Amino acid sequence: MKKIMMIGYGAMAKEVLARLPEGVAVGWIVARETHHAEIDAAFAGQVLALTHPDQCTEQPDLVLECASQQAVAEFGEAIVKRGWRLAVISTGALADAALQLRLQQACTRYHGRLIVLSGAVAGMDGLASAREGGLDSVTYQSSKSPASWRGSPAEKLINLDAVSEAQVFFEGSAREAASMFPANANVAATIALHGLGMDATRVRLQVDPHTQRNTHRLQVCGQFGEFQIELCGNPLASNPKTSTLAALSAVQACRSLVDGGFIA
Repeated sequence: MKKIMMIGYGAMAKEVLARLPEGVAVGWIVARETHHAEIDAAFAGQVLALTHPDQCTEQPDLVLECASQQAVAEFGEAIVKRGWRLAVISTGALADAALQLRLQQACTRYHGRLIVLSGAVAGMDGLASAREGGLDSVTYQSSKSPASWRGSPAEKLINLDAVSEAQVFFEGSAREAASMFPANANVAATIALHGLGMDATRVRLQVDPHTQRNTHRLQVCGQFGEFQIELCGNPLASNPKTSTLAALSAVQACRSLVDGGFIA
């Protein structure tokens, strides 16, 4: 039996925990103390609720972050410094260049591993392959419903209550998008990490009042040729800011622990 540590106990983490494949169990959940009683009740005391990964006295087979960019910043170094494997869904945290460098250096020195999950987008293997031949441009557009943008800086850039047709309200780099929209633009960072980097990857964010889906459009041009991907994903019912596919990418990483698959 493989044992994972979960960072977070919100909507995505609960979705992943509900879908854990056979042969994988959660042993530890790092969450705020206000969640500990709920965790104890949900798992009948069989899972240890922690406030920090350092409280774990064993070695998880995988640490799975399904919380927030803040959690990556707060716990990431401590995890990889123990030589553990950390799979990250909140990839936008790596828009902080200093944090990314510290994590990379810690992985090298302490033999830890940082795994960038594909999250809500597809084609990252092809993008990384295309990079080897030289990329000319990578452009990403995210289109979501007004409900998906509520509680974000989008509310200051566009009137979400009055928008009547699809409208782009942000254009900039992946670094800017991931930093400004930490709950909505992790895909931008994921694409940047597999491609041209945070500053050269161009991003457009759009609100569409006529959809309930999260649509991701990726256009890549380089020496290999070009490709375009459009993915229309359903958001989690419990959190419209999060795509179901993002949670499923974390589940797939867990499955790789037991079926001999490759975790990128």
